[in-house]
This record gives sequence, C-alpha cells and structure tokens, in this order.
Amino acid sequence: MVTDSTAALPPGLAGAVGLQVVPLDVSIDGVRYSEGVDVTPDQLLHALERGAKVTTSQPPPSAFAAAYERAAAAGAHEIVSVHLSGEMSGTVRSARTAATVSPVPVRVVDTRTAALGLGFAALAAARHAGTPQDEVEQDTDPAGDGRGRAVRRWVSRAVHRGGPEPVWPDADQVAQVASAAAESSRVWFLVDSLEHLRRGGRLGTAAAALGTVLGLRPILSVQDGRLVVGEKVRTRRGARERLEQVALADLVARGPARIGVHHVGPSGTADELAERLTGAAGTTAVEVLVADAGAVLAAHVGPGLLAVVVTDA
Repeated sequence: MVTDSTAALPPGLAGAVGLQVVPLDVSIDGVRYSEGVDVTPDQLLHALERGAKVTTSQPPPSAFAAAYERAAAAGAHEIVSVHLSGEMSGTVRSARTAATVSPVPVRVVDTRTAALGLGFAALAAARHAGTPQDEVEQDTDPAGDGRGRAVRRWVSRAVHRGGPEPVWPDADQVAQVASAAAESSRVWFLVDSLEHLRRGGRLGTAAAALGTVLGLRPILSVQDGRLVVGEKVRTRRGARERLEQVALADLVARGPARIGVHHVGPSGTADELAERLTGAAGTTAVEVLVADAGAVLAAHVGPGLLAVVVTDA
C-alpha cells in the first residue's frame, strides 16, 4: 500500500496499517523540502506569514518507483497506490509512470479528492488489505489501530494452522475499497483568504475576487475532483457555524461514518469542532481524526484553514 503526503494522516497512523507515504515537494524561497520529512506545517506557516515565496510540486516518478521497489523487496506481490485528485495535481500521473517500471503489478487509484478524503480512502484500503477475506465480516476493529489488525492476523494463522491458508484480498479488491471510500467522501474547506488558491491556480480569478472584494468567507468543497466555491458567508464566525451545519446535515443522512477535521496553525478550533460533530453524530461516528492539513495544503490555502471531511465507514 502506497499513498502520498497530501493524505494528511496523523503521525504514526500510516505506518500502523502498512502504508508507505511518498512526500510531495515544497519550495520555500527556492529551497526545496519534502513534506513531512524535513519541513513541518508550522515552519511552512511561519514562511507564509513572513511573505516567503512558497510553491509545491508532485513527486517525480523516481520517488514512486523507489517506493514500489521497496514494497517488492519486502515481499509484496501486488501494490495499490492511492492518490490526490489528478485534477489538482500531477501526483497520480507520476505514480502511473512509475507503475510501468515496477517489479510487481501496481494499481493506481485517482481518488478525485484531497486531504483526509484521500487519507480515509487509503486507510480503508490498507485495513482491507490486512484482513483475510474470511474475517472481513467479523471485523470488530473498524478503526484499525494496527494492534487489532495484528491480532486478527495471529488468529487467522492459528485457525488455519494445519488447514488451508487464509485468503487475502487481491489488488483489484483493495483498489475498489479505496475508490468506494473516496467516492463516498465529502470535503469542505473554510479559508481566511482565497488569494493563495488563486496564485496556485487551484481556484479561478473571478471566484477569488468575489471573496476579496465583497469580504465574503466562502466555503469550498471538492466536486468532480476540483475545488469549487460553495456557500458564501459574511463573517468568519458565521462561516464556521455554516461549515458545522453542512457537515452535520451530511452526517445525519449517512449510516456509520468517519469524520476528519483539519487545521493549519493552532488546533483548538478544530478540536472543538470535532468534539461537537462527534457528540451530534453519536454512535454513527466510527472514527474521528483531527489532523494538521500538512505543508502542501497549507501552501495552497494559507493560514486559517478549517476543514471537515466525512466518509462512509
């Protein structure tokens, strides 16, 4: 299992479920860094606040080729590589190029979403890959913290010792789980300014000007793999309240769900929002993550981001 750093997973969670994370590149005043490796979101935030020139770029195919070679060397017979929307980045194209020279077959999944919309899809796929098919319907560890997954593997070996080997999902099945999770996701972003998105080409000039000239606080969403302006609210407080209302309305219409809340900078507001959403969702909230949006997303949206992701569990 491979994903990229824009999945914005909390530290340690990717490794716990066997996910390799390939970092995107971040350039600050011409100095190149790798997201999550040698630049932190806080460092990026300070650079933005002092007016540094910040750009990002997708990993080169060689970075994915190296990840696929490591997976094959560790014993992988197939690889599923799950990535940021191809409408927002060339990351998925780099992965597909690398797949042509991989020592084992690679299924590349364009999730057509971002942040924990991608992250939850990658997690769902990795957890499915780590569960024998005869255990899938008996899974009592939907959050998959790694320990439950390891216990299930041990039980599976014990049950099958002296009998048939456990049957593991193949790459096509795992890729289908990633695609289904991504398709079920909804992502909403609230930002202080649309200027960073305009500069990066992720949002049209007219849409960005609307927020600047009228002083509106747009709530962005991901539709058809792209960032679009949804609702427009007059004040930051009003926009936060509307963001919460939109997310709650979506949660009410679902069954079991996973909830993610992103922030850039201090996490206090995100923690509070996650607590309120969890309380309102009750037992339907299977998993709740609060995570920094990461350096790449911070570079495109700027300071003050608050985002909510909801996906089927």
